[in-house]
Amino acid sequence: MCRARAECDRTASLAAMSLLSRAVRVVADVAVEAIRHQSRRRRGASSGARPAPRQEGVHEFDGPLPTLAYAPRSDGRPDPGEVVWAWVPYDENNGQGKDRPVLIIAEHAGGLLGLQLTSKDHDRDAEDEARWGRYWVDVGSGGWDSQRRPSEARLDRVLWLADDAVRREGAALERARFDDVVAALRDHRHGD
Repeated sequence: MCRARAECDRTASLAAMSLLSRAVRVVADVAVEAIRHQSRRRRGASSGARPAPRQEGVHEFDGPLPTLAYAPRSDGRPDPGEVVWAWVPYDENNGQGKDRPVLIIAEHAGGLLGLQLTSKDHDRDAEDEARWGRYWVDVGSGGWDSQRRPSEARLDRVLWLADDAVRREGAALERARFDDVVAALRDHRHGD
């Protein structure tokens, strides 16, 4: 009987150790996943990516273009022909984006239509950009960039911006440059 009891105790002890081992594994897995999640969040924050602002004030516009007319006015409101700064979502539309300059090309549906600008020179990688469906046109430099770096406007992604999505005005583009951008945009959109 003593021997049977020892076997029972040993079996119970092994079962308890097995249960404890599984519990430790679960806790360890949860801890590792929490660390990975925190690490991903930290990498996202350090890349300059920012979560979307509270309002849904910027989104892609796929409709036909309205009349595009150069009309900057020094009235404190963004107008066609002016470059403003706004939070622009990344292409992935994952709730991340960043502040960037946007060339306003029209007023539309209670807001503004614009093209995002970049100071990155895409002439060097135009073929690769086109492979991903991204097309750019040179706009030159201006007061929207404190370092006055040459900028390019993205033609394949027209943005609609609510008035309150504009964080600040940068500067007006020269009329000839605006007309060149509009012509390139119409060519890209096949006359739209």
